[in-house]
Amino acid sequence: MKEEMITFAEGNEPYKVEISALLVGDDLVVIVRGGEAPHVGAVAVSIPRPSLANAEEISSSTSVFTLVGHKEDELAKAMAGKIAATLKRNVVLTTGIHVDNISGEGIKTVENNCRKALEKLLMHYTP
Repeated sequence: MKEEMITFAEGNEPYKVEISALLVGDDLVVIVRGGEAPHVGAVAVSIPRPSLANAEEISSSTSVFTLVGHKEDELAKAMAGKIAATLKRNVVLTTGIHVDNISGEGIKTVENNCRKALEKLLMHYTP
């Protein structure tokens, strides 16, 4: 059975973000990219597990590798962790979003676009 990569986009240039995902068996590989120069800035691996606060809830454990000079680590960790916990799947996520001379408001716009695109992805995979 051949799985197809799905892609959701959110926002307008230069703050447009795309999130793509491919099922690999029961696991999910996710690419988050955008801005003027998409790249690999950080990679996160997240595994679902029972919450430490309440074993009846699902949380996740996430490890992140950040390429030198990049700042996508917190974004990668948050997105991969949410996907793993919500969908109860192992997740490998890479993200790289670059906008030259981005302002604080621009960063908020990119983060909001990431959140909206992530919600679309979660809705697609939620039964």
